[in-house]
Amino acid sequence: MPRKRKAVVREVLPDPKYNDVVLTKFMNCLMVKGKKSLAEKIVYGAFDIIQKKTKQEPLEVFKVALDNVRPLVKVVSRRVGGSSYQIPTEVNEKNGRAVAFRWVIGYARARSEKTMMEKLAAELMAAYKKEGASIKKREDTHKMAEANKAFAHLRW
Repeated sequence: MPRKRKAVVREVLPDPKYNDVVLTKFMNCLMVKGKKSLAEKIVYGAFDIIQKKTKQEPLEVFKVALDNVRPLVKVVSRRVGGSSYQIPTEVNEKNGRAVAFRWVIGYARARSEKTMMEKLAAELMAAYKKEGASIKKREDTHKMAEANKAFAHLRW
């Protein structure tokens, strides 16, 4: 929490090809060591693979996949009376989208395909079909929150 004033949120420009701000934020998360052109190449290459394999608009597949992965609840550790409890809390849309970005990118990097384009395309298509590692992570998170629902009264 800042002491003086709220942090200024920078305006992110939409990407040149699809004119979408969310896609630009995804590319920024994918980017390593400031190599934005490489991140763009990877994302657009993955979109071409998605276009060929599914015969659907890749931006729509991307948005549906992110909605499928985005968590609605999470658990937060809180100390109450000397013991820690996992307290379920709701996730707002912005933070949920950021978590979905991290999960999709992380599990795409861990896949066994040859290039990052193929890995990302495969993970996005799996998330679109509601299967794959990132969807499993979301389900595990929701199960954890459901299991600790009894401690929901401890949040403040």
